[in-house]
Amino acid sequence: MAIRGKKFTESAKLVERTKSYDPKEAIAIAKKAAYAKFDETVELHLRMGVDPRAADQQVRGTALLPHGLGKQVRVVVFAQGEGARLANEAQADFVGADDLIKKIEDGWIDFDVSIATPDMMGKVGKLGKILGRRGLMPNPKAGTVVQAADLPKAISEVRKGRVEFRLDRTAIIHCPIGKRSFDDEKLYENLMALVEAIVRAKPSGAKGQFIKSASISTTMGPGIKLDIKSLIETSVTA
Repeated sequence: MAIRGKKFTESAKLVERTKSYDPKEAIAIAKKAAYAKFDETVELHLRMGVDPRAADQQVRGTALLPHGLGKQVRVVVFAQGEGARLANEAQADFVGADDLIKKIEDGWIDFDVSIATPDMMGKVGKLGKILGRRGLMPNPKAGTVVQAADLPKAISEVRKGRVEFRLDRTAIIHCPIGKRSFDDEKLYENLMALVEAIVRAKPSGAKGQFIKSASISTTMGPGIKLDIKSLIETSVTA
């Protein structure tokens, strides 16, 4: 059993372990329970009622958080010609083709999101082992493989707070919804936007209860169980 520190133990006392909280109440408690000196990230954790091994039960997509994530997002764009010009005009942090691919192969990976045009994916594919395990590989389902004309919009959305959610091997989805320093209402609206997007992404093969359990926590803080009925009903009517 993991040995918890004194600060965590004290913050955990704010949470009733057997209680499922209304989303707004849970957010308020999560912020109060955060004890780290840095601005902790507030995260949503969902245990899904799907089989991650089944091809028709995969849950993956993107959500545009209305208040962003509270951090600067460094964007790399793999493009050439007109695409490169548009990406530069949209103020992507790094734009390139073969030169950018070579730079990453040599060990550089100082960015948060990568976007590519379809014509570049044949070359970008060889970066799969480097970018894939870090969740940085461009993917059409994540909205990061787009036509050249759509690059300005894609870059803008990523900067504003578009996040990707994806089912992991244990049927869990982990996703940030903002920072502890955010107003409660902003965190709540981000949470609702994310849950709504996940509910919309329900795959055809999903049977029974789609979301089995949910909780939120800050980076260092205790988990706080969410009331599933309240969470889903509020998100789809927000």
